[in-house]
Amino acid sequence: MRIELATAAGAADRPNEDWVATALTASGQGGTLILLDGVTPPSGDDGCVHSVPWFTARLGGSLLELSGSRRDLSLQEILAGAIRRTADAHGPLCDLSHVRTPQATVVMARWGEHEIEHLVLSDSVLLFGMSDGTVRPLVDDRLDRLPPGSLADGATVDARLRNKEGGFFTAAADPSVAARAVTGRTPLADVRTVAALTDGASRWTEMFREGDWAACLAVLREAGPQALIDQVRALEDADTERVRLGRGKRHDDATAICVTP
Repeated sequence: MRIELATAAGAADRPNEDWVATALTASGQGGTLILLDGVTPPSGDDGCVHSVPWFTARLGGSLLELSGSRRDLSLQEILAGAIRRTADAHGPLCDLSHVRTPQATVVMARWGEHEIEHLVLSDSVLLFGMSDGTVRPLVDDRLDRLPPGSLADGATVDARLRNKEGGFFTAAADPSVAARAVTGRTPLADVRTVAALTDGASRWTEMFREGDWAACLAVLREAGPQALIDQVRALEDADTERVRLGRGKRHDDATAICVTP
């Protein structure tokens, strides 16, 4: 088993809102990968007294514990249970009905002796390096399918598209959102490598077009997650005219993990 991971905050003056962890069974024949990308609220307006890192740490911790201890549950059931636990941890001063209540994208992979399960919710990316040499991206592409210009006005996105039918979904306070996640199962013998990236790291492919997903996974395997993040930071710094960055952040929290089960 080989595990490599790296993470970098988008700015020195604010905390990293990504969260990543893996756990292995004592027998060495199973394991779990969890990757979260916390959603930064505009102007800090989320109706909650807790920070996004508070939320991702509690949601991530619950996901890791449940995915290891409750192998009888599907990943969707585990996500629903972890969301419910985290919502219960909020206090009376938190408005969990607020559209920007602390929330996150979710990637999960869990493998045993014979198969690997996966779950993806929102725009973080899961990659399977297959035994035949191909790379299989596992994505939730609902954000990409929104009408052009939908993301230009953050308030409009929140009111009409976030966690709404016809829009896109993130893990917040409603356990039913787990049913919206992209899920599946793959024979473990067919998978050589599992990798996951938050959108700050997947910019290498999705924003800067340095290579396709196969090339991205090759960088992760051969140079490592930190090297990929370093390349993304260099590309961001070089884009002084914001040709690729557009209206996006100069730097975003970036996390990548690569596992060979």
